[in-house]
Amino acid sequence: MNIGGNKGFCYNTSVIFQFIGYIVLVLKILIPAILIVLGVVALGKAVISDDDKEIKTAVNSLIKKFITAVFIFFIPTIVSALFSIVNGFSDIEADYKVCVKCITSPNNTTCKNAVNGSQK
Repeated sequence: MNIGGNKGFCYNTSVIFQFIGYIVLVLKILIPAILIVLGVVALGKAVISDDDKEIKTAVNSLIKKFITAVFIFFIPTIVSALFSIVNGFSDIEADYKVCVKCITSPNNTTCKNAVNGSQK
């Protein structure tokens, strides 16, 4: 198996990485939306109950959920940035970029080309 270059592991398994990319894309939007909606519902219940302590707890919970939602949304970007900092993998960099593109943006032309090429 060729580890580096265009025909390496990531290139040959690009269909799987593209599928994972679609799952990550859905989850990084769906999970933060659910967290924020649940926080807003809890805050609404607290406001209706008219209890100051419950409102303060709900606001703190909403803030924590919002921060968690932002973090979840940016996890793929953070991971990609950390891996781009690592030096010394120039022999497998082209293949690595296929994995990154397929996971972070599955509709990217690099990923689509790899998927089309690996299916032939």
